Amino acid sequence: MSHNTYIYIFIMFFVTFLIRALPLTLIRKQITNRFLKSFLYYVPYVTLAVMTFPAICRCTDSPLAGLLALIAGIVLAYLGAGLFPVAIACCLVVLITEFFI
Repeated sequence: MSHNTYIYIFIMFFVTFLIRALPLTLIRKQITNRFLKSFLYYVPYVTLAVMTFPAICRCTDSPLAGLLALIAGIVLAYLGAGLFPVAIACCLVVLITEFFI
């Protein structure tokens, strides 16, 4: 069965365009609803967490290493560390944990 790649590319373009263009055309005034503003504020964080968490659990040889790295990352982020130091620390935790397991 032959698939036309250009049709798939056009569909992806159209869906992406609609996701970005519809809010600009449909919402003309400033959003004042507290719930909606709060929801829109946290959507990127939730999306990142949903994409990252399964990778943390599956990318290591041992689920324990992933869990310890997750805990270390949460603690360091809570203490105010930036993204780069948290990422380096999580990688080191996985490296050390998998070395000893």
